[in-house]
Amino acid sequence: MGGGGVGRKPNLGSQREVDAESVDKVNPAKFDKANDMAELTHLNEASVVHNLHMRYQSDLIYTYSGLFLVTVNPYCPLPIYTNEYINMYKGRNREDMKPHIYAMADEAFRNLVDENENQSILVTGESGAGKTENTKKVIQYLAAVAHSESAMKGRGQQHSNLSAQILRANPILEAFGNAQTVRNNNSSRFGKFIRIEFNSQGSIAGAFIDWYLLEKSRVVRINSNERNYHIFYQLLKGADRKLKQELLLDGLDVEDFAYTRDGHDTITGVSDREEWESLMEAFMVMGFSDKEQASILRTIAAVLHLGNIAVVKESRSADQARLAPEAKEVIARVCKLLGVPLEPFIQGLLHPKVKAGREWVEKVQTPEQVRLGIDALAKGIYERGFGDLVARINRQLDRTSMGLDDTHFIGVLDIAGFEIFEQNSFEQLCINYTNEKLQQFFNHHMFVLEQEEYAREQIEWKFIDFGKDLQPTIDLIELPNPIGIFSCLDEDSVMPKATDKTFTEKLNSLWDKKSQKYRPSRLGQGFILTHYAAEVEYSTEGWLEKNKDPLNDNITRLLAASSDKQTAALFADCAEQDDEAGSMRSRVKKGLFRTVAQRHKEQLSSLMAQLHSTHPHFVRCILPNHKKRAKQFNGLLVLDQLRCNGVLEGIRIARTGFPNRLPFAEFRQRGDKNDA
Repeated sequence: MGGGGVGRKPNLGSQREVDAESVDKVNPAKFDKANDMAELTHLNEASVVHNLHMRYQSDLIYTYSGLFLVTVNPYCPLPIYTNEYINMYKGRNREDMKPHIYAMADEAFRNLVDENENQSILVTGESGAGKTENTKKVIQYLAAVAHSESAMKGRGQQHSNLSAQILRANPILEAFGNAQTVRNNNSSRFGKFIRIEFNSQGSIAGAFIDWYLLEKSRVVRINSNERNYHIFYQLLKGADRKLKQELLLDGLDVEDFAYTRDGHDTITGVSDREEWESLMEAFMVMGFSDKEQASILRTIAAVLHLGNIAVVKESRSADQARLAPEAKEVIARVCKLLGVPLEPFIQGLLHPKVKAGREWVEKVQTPEQVRLGIDALAKGIYERGFGDLVARINRQLDRTSMGLDDTHFIGVLDIAGFEIFEQNSFEQLCINYTNEKLQQFFNHHMFVLEQEEYAREQIEWKFIDFGKDLQPTIDLIELPNPIGIFSCLDEDSVMPKATDKTFTEKLNSLWDKKSQKYRPSRLGQGFILTHYAAEVEYSTEGWLEKNKDPLNDNITRLLAASSDKQTAALFADCAEQDDEAGSMRSRVKKGLFRTVAQRHKEQLSSLMAQLHSTHPHFVRCILPNHKKRAKQFNGLLVLDQLRCNGVLEGIRIARTGFPNRLPFAEFRQRGDKNDA
């Protein structure tokens, strides 16, 4: 074989010739199943995937890669999360133990206690890769080790209540924020940052949860092989007859509701009735009164009924909307549950009043417009209810008013990883922008640590801050001036004549050929962005609506004046304003109206500020296959994720320095051999 090619015999006995340049070096056999891939003599993509594969087949699902802990979803229960394991990892050095999520949690806890420094653990990965499970394991570990510390210091009882409450917040969050998807039977459809506060003795002193980007479109639309949020099924299958009567759900089941009937009604191996019992117990441990529980569940029942309001055409010739004969009874249930009067509610749905100049005029609506308005209302009620639920949990977990001494926190971030679908929309841009910022945070942190190591070893090296690599794409999305994608979208969201098409054309004129990271879509209406992980094509259809996220203000004003305290509180910001404040533009001027892009940018900015105040630890969760099967390892799928979640980026940074790192003992051994 000439020309520097390398022959490779595939299993089938045929020979193939590949270029020598494209062949990666193989590590010595002693590095098979290495605990830390940063120690591999040859650091390359193939050796990283090979190492993870070998470990995965031996049920070693955790592996270090320098600063990262990489974990591959086993898709089967492993006996490695018992109290014995917790005790085994407590207070031990990372180097002395096998890689484990407990080792990382322990390192964060020790750093916090010894250095009095805030810590963070960032858990990212694709849906189904194991983020939520690993987040739960971190919290379980911290609750256990902090409990043993406080028990030794005689503060056991007060602490154990708080630990139990922190652990029990999870079934509540999962019931309202998780759903079955194609890839994952218990997929978190929102991001969360759980901050656990510790006092100077290492006892838990309180906790706080921030949440991001709840997927509210799921409330009104699900795929045939998925489910809506768990709470709908738990309520319909688990609630007793008395409660169902109170919620006007008596005799009704999953197939009776438009928002639940299209998908699966059960999850294999999961009993919604048992999950309901677990939720009720969690409400009790969390200190939610019967009254609070009833008011939360009333909004859930109202959302279910909203989906069943049937709207039809006035007549064959007239496109105007009217209610189907059975719809009035359904609306009466919605109004009773939400504490609002029936006739104004119907009027607001079918003939909303809008301001034209100084006059109020009735708007004629088609059945499609009314249906969209009802769906928007259902999504709005659900999202506001979810936010209120998290706020209630936070009030129960807040112990700062108890006058405890100085506290520090460990923050655990569980958030969706980088997303590339066949169709990418505004939601994907928000998630990918978040991941771009988190990757930049990691790159910068890793660079600072590398710099310190080289300085310690007095090695001369031209420093490159890898955090800066990602800045052009981040600027493209978030800059107010020159105008970035979010600012442009916000500007057009209040322009009366703007459309998705004019917004896209404006973006193209601003950024095409001015940024290497941006170019217009080749075929459809949209643009292509170069992210650190890959190029992503975004379709801009529906972006103005998604960003404005409008609700029918005829209805929201009714809800703000509801006789039900819970409903009125959820819509307090929509209360009757003076006439002038009614229009969108005047609400913008008064700061009452904030777009989805603005809210996300503000939340992300607050999250990044918190993370920058911490010593971070990074967990990367990997999906081994799309079939939810144990022991199946798809190398290309894994490689793709390592690219998307920055593990390969981390290796690139390590390579830019000195990719081959020999432990001193081995270096000496090699020297001795050469002398011999």
